[in-house]
Amino acid sequence: MRQGAVFVSGASSGLGRSIAELWLKNGYSVWGTARQRERLVELADNSNFHPVEMDLRDRAGMLEAFSTAERDAGGFSVVVNNAGFGIYGELSEISAEVWSNQVTSMLTNLMVLIRDQVSALRVRRQAATLVNVSSLAVEFPMPYMSGYNVAKAGLSALSESLVLELKATKIRVIDFRPGDFRTQFNAAMSPDMDPVTSAHGGDDDLKQAWEVVQKNLAEAPSPEVAAQDLWTAVAHGRQGIVRTGGWFQARLAPILHRLVPQGIARTVRWRYFGIR
Repeated sequence: MRQGAVFVSGASSGLGRSIAELWLKNGYSVWGTARQRERLVELADNSNFHPVEMDLRDRAGMLEAFSTAERDAGGFSVVVNNAGFGIYGELSEISAEVWSNQVTSMLTNLMVLIRDQVSALRVRRQAATLVNVSSLAVEFPMPYMSGYNVAKAGLSALSESLVLELKATKIRVIDFRPGDFRTQFNAAMSPDMDPVTSAHGGDDDLKQAWEVVQKNLAEAPSPEVAAQDLWTAVAHGRQGIVRTGGWFQARLAPILHRLVPQGIARTVRWRYFGIR
């Protein structure tokens, strides 16, 4: 894999941080983003890391941030769209404003950003890989995270469209689908609301599912595993769907999604999250 410049959104923690660190370790220059630049201080100790302040909720600012980074880098050989956030609760208990903000940020605004990224990659006429980090929730939807599920499913559909549209170019597109990893994703579930008490406090299913999610994250692989899986996929010229995570989520759940009748698969999902 030729060394060059890499763009990673959501690089301050979790999967994005591990992805940025792995590419830095292998000699790449990395432009990594966070909503606040100060959250990138530790990464900025590496002279090959370039901090970028970017917020998916600010469409104009987001597009300007990427444009400036792309120009400073002289083009990217790898672009990783990883930034996003979760909101946990019943759809009817989440305000329309909060729900709309999530879907707009993580799907509509991101689609506009990806449009600009594709345009920039095509102009450079060099081999490159565009990575859209969706989720295994596309195949194995998470309960009480409707907005997240919708945004990630839409992102996967966009990636598949781009695989077709860019087949005659040197640009490969990866729909990267991680399962649970041991990160602080839940601790920062949303900048706008508390993850559990926002919904019916007495809802046993909601509480039970949240406890299972927390337990799964505590027992999940480290984010470095996901970063290595992505590195391997890019190095081998993969495109299309690339799954990563524990055996049940990354191996068995997709098989259930494809082969098992929907009613049975749904029951398995409910039992998995402790919903009876």
